Order: sequence, then structure tokens, then C-alpha cells
Amino acid sequence: MSSHSYPSAGRRARLAAAAVAAVALVPAMTACSAFSHSSSSAAAPTASSVTAPASTTGATASPGASATSSGSSIAPSIIAATTSGAIVKLDPASGASLQTLVSGGSGVDGDEISVSSSGMVYYAVGSGACDKTIYSVSESGGTPTPIATGTLPAISPDGTKLAYVEQPGSAQDCTGWDTSTPGTAFHVDIRTLSSGTTVAIPEIPTSQQGLPAPVTHLSWASDSEHLAVSIEPVQDNEGWAVNLLDTSTAQTYTGGSITSVPVTGSSPDGQSYLSEGVYMPNGDLFVVHGCCAGVPAKTDAPLLWEVQPNGGLIHQVAIGFLNVTHDSLDVSADGNWLLYLGGGDLYVSQGGARPSQIATGLVAAAWA
Repeated sequence: MSSHSYPSAGRRARLAAAAVAAVALVPAMTACSAFSHSSSSAAAPTASSVTAPASTTGATASPGASATSSGSSIAPSIIAATTSGAIVKLDPASGASLQTLVSGGSGVDGDEISVSSSGMVYYAVGSGACDKTIYSVSESGGTPTPIATGTLPAISPDGTKLAYVEQPGSAQDCTGWDTSTPGTAFHVDIRTLSSGTTVAIPEIPTSQQGLPAPVTHLSWASDSEHLAVSIEPVQDNEGWAVNLLDTSTAQTYTGGSITSVPVTGSSPDGQSYLSEGVYMPNGDLFVVHGCCAGVPAKTDAPLLWEVQPNGGLIHQVAIGFLNVTHDSLDVSADGNWLLYLGGGDLYVSQGGARPSQIATGLVAAAWA
């Protein structure tokens, strides 16, 4: 193993390099094949609603098995963060901006915003590695309210708890952080909104030494108790993981009683990994399956999969672009609608079928 190099800025750098450098949203409805994508955009759509795209022909665990095979045929609206820092509501069919909730500013941090069932939107902003603040704003607009210091907010399905992350942006950016004890600086926080009581779940016990394992995404299970924690490489492009925590008992987010979702499927050198994963309402997961970990770095097209918690493939949704970060995964409350960003472009899938590109120039998106 080579000497440690803190990688947390790398994920966002890859996205920034690949994203469209547009401030305004550019609606498009280019159908993205489940097995190949085109980066070109079609003319502005005329469809008034999202219809079910053609089914994929990818491998499935059993014939017709898909966790998103039922649910509403009408997609919920989408809340997104633009590259200019605005929080906007989008039409799920056309990608057009319906309303600006928060005008552009210092920029949304991370790939995650979260919307509660009561219509509150949570997002994080900040210009410095150690200066991140989570805000909430009504889905109908209004004045944002500061909630906590941190990033990557995820509201529980029952609306009572907010999970978020506190971690330095890089080793040199936060004074006072002992780089050999990441347990003192890297933690997932669980905040009970009614009381403000917050429980911190560190990467490792604060008394132990180790390498930092930065968190890149959080996702609650439908029971509002279990949390999927996506982790990027610890070093040398190794250490990718999607860990499943019981927030009532977890002492750390990288060891102990946590469950790491196994990586299944073949790859040229057995170094496949999961770069991000989110819970579906039935307990399965929507994940990005990548290849290949380790050095020298190699890149195969990422796969967008629905999997069981044991890693078993249920359904292939799409094959992504080469050399583009795929993130900001989200699943609608009924499990029938998926979305994700591919290099800043927004893709939507109904029933796990072929995704459609509907907008560009985004850094985060979520179902409302």
C-alpha cells in the first residue's frame, strides 16, 4: 500500500469535471439505454407526464423480479440543487424548473438533499471544509432555517430524525484534527428533531487509530432505524463500501455490529465495489456497482442495480457512462421511481426500467 492520501475531494472533483458547466437547467429527454448511453441531448420534450420506458433485458435474480414493479404511474416532483447553488422544484417529466425555493449562493455541499413526508427540504451549504451548515426550507418556499453543523442530511421516513455527517474536507483544512484518530472527527450524527438531542456514531472508537473513511451518502430504511452509509476509498482507491447500521445500537459506522453489503457479480480482476447505495421501501437497495478498485486505477462502466441486502442481484436498471461519477441516488416512497445523477445529468426510471435523462447542471436531487 502506498502512503495515505486523503481522497474526499476526489469524488466531487470527478463529478465537477464531468458535469455540464451550465448554471441554468437544460431540459432534455434523451432515453438512456440500459446497456449504453448517449451523451447527446434531444430537443425539449412535449410529453406532459412520465411514461414507463421500455423494460431492460438485463439479468435478473428470477424472471420478472424487480423491487420497483408496482406503485404509482405518476412520478412525484423532484427537488434538486443546481451548480449555481439554487434549490429548485422540477417537473419529473420534462425536467423544467417549476419553482425556485432558494436562490443561488455559496453552493450545496455533497450529493444529497432530503425531503420529508411533511414537505420540508434539508440541504447543506458551506464554502470551507470545516464550515458546513444544514438548512431546512419548506417545499413551497420561504426562509431557510439553520438546523445543525454538518453535511449530507437525510430525514427519516417518519420525519422524526435527521441523519447527517460531520467530517473534515481534507487533512490540512481543519486545524486541530489528529489525522491518526479519525474517530474524533469523522462521525454520523442522529438528531431527534423534536428535542435536538444528537447521538454521534464515529468511524471508529475515538481511542483507536486508523485511516479516515469519508462518508458520501446516507439513506434511511423504511423503519426509520436502519441507515445505509456509503463510504469512499480509504486509500489507493480501496475501501469502497455500503454499510448498514442499526442506529439504536451502532457504536461505529465501519465495524462492530454493522453489515457491509457484499459485492456480487464478476469483474476482470475481482475488484468490483459499491460506490453508493440507498434503501428501497421493501428493504432492498438501489446501488452503483463499479469496477475496479485498487491501483493502478482502472474504470469500467458502472452498473445501476437493485440488489438484496446480501448483495444478490435483483434487477439491472442501467449501465452508466465511463469516467463519470454516478451518485445522488434516490427512490420514491412507493418504490416505483428511481433517480440518479450521471456527471451532473439527472436520470429517472419507472419500475426499474430504462432511465430517461431529464435535466443537466445539477449536484444533487431527491424525490419530493
